Amino acid sequence: VQLQASGGGLAQAGGSLRLSCVASGSNFRTYVWGWFRQAPGKEREFVAAISWTGTETYYSDSVKDRFTIDRDDAKNTVYLQMNKLKPEDTAVYHCALETRPSSFDYRGSNKYDYWGQGTLVTVSS
Repeated sequence: VQLQASGGGLAQAGGSLRLSCVASGSNFRTYVWGWFRQAPGKEREFVAAISWTGTETYYSDSVKDRFTIDRDDAKNTVYLQMNKLKPEDTAVYHCALETRPSSFDYRGSNKYDYWGQGTLVTVSS
């Protein structure tokens, strides 16, 4: 399974960007999708996740009410709509996919079986 993230770029503070991540391969199922980010000099952190049914979403406190995660299972794709961007949102954003259901916490890296290469988001003040 390969994950390809896209949609990053340069935005001004207060602006918006929409990230996408497509899963490709054969014989896999998409369970929980997650987005993580890593800013320069910092550890990777959880951003958002969506349940396999799409009915439950989870966000870090830093992005709640500004970001929205969504999924399109027909396209094996997850999205991250980012509004009201702040300079502190600057980071490389990685998508992650659980293909084998587990009881691991959705905020932890060990929940996910595959990771995308990341897409850079830069927010200027």
